[in-house]
Amino acid sequence: MLKIRPAILDDLEPIREIYNDAILNTVATFDTVVKSPEDMKRWFGDHVPRYPVLAAEQDKRAVGWASLSRWSDRPAYDGTAEVSVYVAEACWGRHVGRALMEALIKAGRERGFHTLVSRIVQGSDVSIHLHESLGFVHVGVLREAGRKFGRLLDVTIMQILL
Repeated sequence: MLKIRPAILDDLEPIREIYNDAILNTVATFDTVVKSPEDMKRWFGDHVPRYPVLAAEQDKRAVGWASLSRWSDRPAYDGTAEVSVYVAEACWGRHVGRALMEALIKAGRERGFHTLVSRIVQGSDVSIHLHESLGFVHVGVLREAGRKFGRLLDVTIMQILL
C-alpha cells in the first residue's frame, strides 16, 4: 500500500538514489552532478517547513518524492513555488506521481501559496498530461533552455493558481 507523508531524514538516502538516477539517466532534471548525502541534508534543511518535501512510501521505503521549492529569491515571488516530482523507475506507471502531486498541491494550499509552477522538459508527455489532469495550464515554452546528453532541450512551463 502506498502512503504519502512528509519526508524525514531517514528518507534522504532513497530520495538521493531516485534523484541521482534521474540525473544520470534522464532529462527530467537539468542537474548534471550527482548529489552526496551532505548535499541532500543541506537541500532538505533549506526546504522544510515552508517548502514541503513529501515521500511516497511503499513497503517501509521511499519509492518517490515531491517538493515545493522557492521560485525566486525576490520577495514579490514569495507566493509562488516550483514543483518537483520524482519516482523510482520500478514504480513508473503505478500512479505514484499522481498521488504525490495531489498531496503537494494540497500542501501548497495549506501553506498559503498562490501559484505553483512546473518546468517540464520536451518529450515528457506523461508529465504534461498528469499536470493538465490536475488543473495546470501551459503558460509558455523556453526554447533550447538547457543542454543535457549533448542535446539542446525545450522546457514547457505549466502553472496552477491555487
